[in-house]
Amino acid sequence: MIQRIDHLGIAVKSLAEAVPYYEKALGLKCEHIEEVVSQKVKTAFFACGDVHIELLEPTDPESPIAKFLEKNPAGGVHHVAFATDAIEAQLGQAAAAGVRLIHEKPFDGAGGKQVAFLHPKSTFGVLTEFCMPKPGAAGH
Repeated sequence: MIQRIDHLGIAVKSLAEAVPYYEKALGLKCEHIEEVVSQKVKTAFFACGDVHIELLEPTDPESPIAKFLEKNPAGGVHHVAFATDAIEAQLGQAAAAGVRLIHEKPFDGAGGKQVAFLHPKSTFGVLTEFCMPKPGAAGH
């Protein structure tokens, strides 16, 4: 079911400030920027081999990323996302193993994907995301 690490989500205060670091200092290319209204974030994606880096800037003070930045003012790694070919089955497996789900059903996320999160209190402090392409979506 899990196929690989899809991306690492990194919380930043400002994409305008963070994107140049990834492009100029690291030599990565920003593939696209997208707003995910449902999550109150703007994202920027960079390919790094087979894994993507997803920068997350809050668009609302009540967003999960804004709350993360309140606790971690410098920003930092927010989540690890695993690509799966069966997101609902993956959620079922996690729940059956006693893991607390933040989302019992997947929802539309960035990059044409369905996503769902596991609670970090059940995952040794790591916010964990499952993701898979929406049917007919190209993804990032």
